[in-house]
Amino acid sequence: MKLDIVAFGAHPDDVELSCSGTIAKEISLGKKVGIVDLTRGELGTRGTAAIRDAEAKKAAAILGVIVRENLEMRDGFFVNDEEHQLKVISMIRKYRPEIVLCNAVDDRHIDHPKGSNLVSDACFLSGLQKIKTELDGQSQLPWRPKVVYHYIQWKDLKPDFVVDITGFLDIKVASILAYSSQFYDPNSKEPETPIATKTFLESIHYRSKDYGRLIGTECAEGYTVERYLAVNSLGNLI
Repeated sequence: MKLDIVAFGAHPDDVELSCSGTIAKEISLGKKVGIVDLTRGELGTRGTAAIRDAEAKKAAAILGVIVRENLEMRDGFFVNDEEHQLKVISMIRKYRPEIVLCNAVDDRHIDHPKGSNLVSDACFLSGLQKIKTELDGQSQLPWRPKVVYHYIQWKDLKPDFVVDITGFLDIKVASILAYSSQFYDPNSKEPETPIATKTFLESIHYRSKDYGRLIGTECAEGYTVERYLAVNSLGNLI
C-alpha cells in the first residue's frame, strides 16, 4: 500500500498534538495518510500502554488515516542505532511515502529529538540499495521520501513554514481528546503532568490561532525543515 504521507511520532499523541490539523486537511484533499508510533508511551505518568493503544486507535479513526502502526520501541530508552533505523526503514519501504512528518528537532521530552533524528536518518538510509530489509519474508525495494518535515511540539520553535488548517482545528482537538487518560480532566484522580493542565489544553487553540494570525488565516500548524524549501513560482505562496 503506497501512502502519500506518513507521520511518525515517538509516542501515541505526538502526531495528534502537533500535525493532526495538517493530516486532516490533506486527507480531505484526497491524500492517503498513515501514522507510525515508535513506542507505546508506556512510561507515561498517566494511563497504561493498553489504554493508550485504544486511545490511539480512536484518534486514528477520528482523523481518517488509512493505517496506524506501532513499532513497540522502548519508551524513553530507544536510540538512533542500526537496529532501530532498520525498523523505521522497513516502514518507509512498506508505505513508500512522498512526505514524512516527524518529531521536533528540539524539545522538552528527550524522546522527541531522538525520534526526530532517528526518522530523519532512516529516511536517507532507506534509499540505499545495499541496505537490505524484508517484510513478511519478502525483500523490500529502496525508497527515499522526497521531503522530511519536523513538526513543533512543547518548545516554541520558530517555524520555517506554516500550513493553513482553517476548518480543521475541531478535528485536531477531537483527535487529541481521544487520549482522555493524558489530558485535562477536572474529575481525574491521576497525577497532574505538564500536558494534563487546563492551560496546556488551551495552548493548543491559541498556538494554532497565533500561527494563523501571522499568515492572515484563522489557524495553522508550524514545521521546520532540513533543507531549503522550493516553490515553482511566487504565486504558490499564500
